[in-house]
Order: sequence, then C-alpha cells, then structure tokens
Amino acid sequence: MSALQKGPVVITGGAGFIGANLAERLLGSGREVLIFDNVSRPGVERNLEWLRERHGSLLEVVIGDVRDERAVNDAVSKASAVFHFAAQVAVTTSLTHPIDDFEVNARGTLNVLEAIRRQSTPPPLLFTSTNKVYGSLPDIAFTKVGQRYTPSLQNVAERGISEERPLDFHSPYGCSKGAADQYVLDYARTFGIPATVFRMSCIYGPRQFGTEDQGWVAHFLIRAASGAPLIFYGDGMQVRDILFVDDLVDAFLLAQQHIDRTAGKAFNIGGGVSNTTSLLELVDMIGELSGSRPAVTFSAWRPGDQRYYVSDIRAFGEAVGWAPRVGVREGLERLQRWVHALRERSVSKPLVAASAP
Repeated sequence: MSALQKGPVVITGGAGFIGANLAERLLGSGREVLIFDNVSRPGVERNLEWLRERHGSLLEVVIGDVRDERAVNDAVSKASAVFHFAAQVAVTTSLTHPIDDFEVNARGTLNVLEAIRRQSTPPPLLFTSTNKVYGSLPDIAFTKVGQRYTPSLQNVAERGISEERPLDFHSPYGCSKGAADQYVLDYARTFGIPATVFRMSCIYGPRQFGTEDQGWVAHFLIRAASGAPLIFYGDGMQVRDILFVDDLVDAFLLAQQHIDRTAGKAFNIGGGVSNTTSLLELVDMIGELSGSRPAVTFSAWRPGDQRYYVSDIRAFGEAVGWAPRVGVREGLERLQRWVHALRERSVSKPLVAASAP
C-alpha cells in the first residue's frame, strides 16, 4: 500500500478469525483499521474485545451488514484499502437458506464493488473466494494410500489444483461465492478497480472459534480439549492443504504491496503440497500432541464434498515471492496452545460435530 494513501484499512467481516488476525498485524504496525461486521458469528465479539484492548483508538468498529448498500458505501468511502471477508461461509447453511446465502455473498460483494467504484481513486481490494468454485473434481481419480486419498494424475499429486482448472460451482454456497469471485475479476477488467481474488483452501490458527461447518481444524482441537468425540462425514481419508493464518496474512499484505502484479487475477491460496493432511492423519497428530486420540464416529458423505483438494500455490509465489513458512505440526501446536489458554480463561463454548469443508 502506498505511503501516500490516507484513511483506514477497511476489513469487512473483520471481527472473524481471518479478519482479526489481519487487523492485529495492521494495527500493530500503526495503521488505522475500520472493521465492518454484523457480529453474527458466535465468538467474534471476543476478537473485537481483544483488538480494542490492544490497540484502542486506532481501531474503529462499525456494526453493519454487507447487504446494506448505504452502510457499505459509508464505510468504504473512507478506505485506503479494502479486504472483503464478510460472507455466509457454510455449505450446509446455503442448502437450507440459499436466498440469504446469495444476498450476503453475491449481492454483498456487489455492494462493496460499487462503493469502491464510486471513488475517484478506487482503493485496492482483496477478496477471499473459495476452492469450492472448482466443484467436486469428479474427473480426477484417486487411490487410497495409507490413511488418505492420492490423485492418480501425477501432475495433480505433485502440484495440486491450479488456477487453470475449469470453474464448476457446486452447492448454493459455491454458486454465490463463485458469482462474487467473477464479479470482482470483471470489475477489475471492466472498471479498472485494482482487485485481487484469493481462492482459499483451509486456513487455521489462533482466534478461530471453529464449528462443524467452518474452521474444522480448530474445531477438532476444541472438541479434543473438552474430551468430546468428533464426527467425520465420509471416511476420514479426504485430504486438504492447510495454511496457518500468519502465512495468509503475509500473502494478503504482499498482494496489496504488489497490486500492480496481482490486480485482475485469481490465485489459489493454501498450504500447498508441502502442508497437507487427511482428517484421520490430523486426529492422529492431535493424539500425539495431547496424549489421547479423540474418539471418532462416521456419517454419510455430504453433497459436493471433495475427497481431495490441495492448492497449487506456485502462481502467487512466482508473482510476489511468497511461500508458507509454518508447517502442519508447528501450526497445530501453536493453535493447540491458544485453545488451551482459551479453556483456562473459561471462555470456550461447547461446539458440535466436525467435518472437512
């Protein structure tokens, strides 16, 4: 971000896990931050309290909803940069409330884009999309190796899923986020907005109050710490690449710093082939760290579940020189320490069944 830019960095959905970690980094560097959030997700008020205690007047919080065009415009009109994270995040919720899912994810993003377009000098935008835009990858065959699925295609096994993969929206959630993804790229192309899309895999780390539908790595650890069992939808051999949140924040800031190289492009962002785990492998690792393996029960696969998704992260790395630095075991240990500290302060809340996104 240019030193000449004035005004706060606006983070929609900034009270959430990813937004709070980005806000902490920015505020710690002396930047003003405006968080725009409807605080509907359980636990996020604790993130706001944490940020206020640490940074005081550098932080402004606006309680608002991205479906409110006027409120969005008021918030974004002050921005030197925008990170748009506000979203309906659960596939399961999109199946029961598809109109609400569309209004938040697609219309809400369009409201943000229009607010940016109204400015004489549009601020840079980074939008968090999802790997769900690639669908369930039905054409990729897998073999079972140990406790995980492995792609039969050697290039996929060695590199992961690249941005050249055709889009194939599955579930209302995939459709709404996919529509937003394409709107952001088209506003960059049509209106010249300096906007970048991150198609994200699984992100984990402190400040994540994980649930069954979102934040599954943290949810596993929270459940394990309380001695509660886990539920796997499927056989537990599904594989994801997982990225520690500090590495994601590095990627955000590099994307904004090098907006001339990243604007108008979509990048797959995750842990990459070096940071993968199956559900069963992760539970074993939790058992090693805690001394007791969590109990697991199994339920049926859910619609659109991917047996394998690993991001090919080479394009973004080549564009800005980024690579993950925190490995799976180190990241899990750091998250576990936060979960235990949370329990010691008696502020954790009981959560329900766990699954991979």
